[in-house]
Amino acid sequence: MELRQLEYFVAVAEEQHFSRAATRLHVVQSAVSAAIKSLERELGAQLLDRNAKRVLLTDAGTALLPRARIALDAARDARDAVDEVRGGLRGTLRIGVLTSIRLLDLPELLGEYHRRHPGVLLQTSAAPSGSAGLVDRLTDHRLDLAFVSLPGPPPPGVRLIDLASGQLDLVVPADHPLAGRGSVAITELDGMDFIDSPVGFGNRAVADRAFAEAGVRRRVTIEISDIGTGTGFAEHGLGIALLPRFVLQGATGVAILEVTGADLRWPLSLAIPADRAPGAATRALIALVRAVFRNPE
Repeated sequence: MELRQLEYFVAVAEEQHFSRAATRLHVVQSAVSAAIKSLERELGAQLLDRNAKRVLLTDAGTALLPRARIALDAARDARDAVDEVRGGLRGTLRIGVLTSIRLLDLPELLGEYHRRHPGVLLQTSAAPSGSAGLVDRLTDHRLDLAFVSLPGPPPPGVRLIDLASGQLDLVVPADHPLAGRGSVAITELDGMDFIDSPVGFGNRAVADRAFAEAGVRRRVTIEISDIGTGTGFAEHGLGIALLPRFVLQGATGVAILEVTGADLRWPLSLAIPADRAPGAATRALIALVRAVFRNPE
């Protein structure tokens, strides 16, 4: 059994498609198919259920997948150890990001990392389902670490390094009955229509949790994936919104109120898988992130 075979198998399992896996691996599709067939012959079991639309794992493939990921992680850690001795980090660092991380200057952070460790290829990706999707990718070993917003205790399989938090404020249209006030109790928002991110996003989880704890009903009628557009939707009377303060600077056409009687802190954390030690490249980024938040400018 070769590492290359396991790498190709994991790529096909994650992409559920041979041609997409080949594109990801920068090889021709025939090479991927040949490697998988060779692996199946060696193991004496069919690993993939192939059809015209997508590729699914068989029971044997499902059993192999987590172990294949562990083997690839171990090989990467071995390369890291040699690279550290030779004086330079190598490899690929897979980073999950949120659609808006204004508590952190991500381009500046990754730029500094690249200057320090030019031999490490940085790959960033966001998840359509927000922090929840990033956690799934972490526990599946498809990411090395991720910036997430997860109120409450960490989910199974993930370790969180708390970095910072922002506050969610209420945004209402300028002509809304609440517009002339500086604050509002959460109980006064019962039954109102809200603009919010989809389920799985950190700010949505913060709001849902706060309303549930207060026993207050609310209805989300407009879902947005970019929180920066929330003020625009509110300005045009499509609902009210709970948005982080860092997106509200300079907002016009709306009124901003503090919500009392609720914990509306939006946390930012760095998440890493709990079932494996981070590699050298991951440890270097964690150290840099810690330094940024320990010594803010």
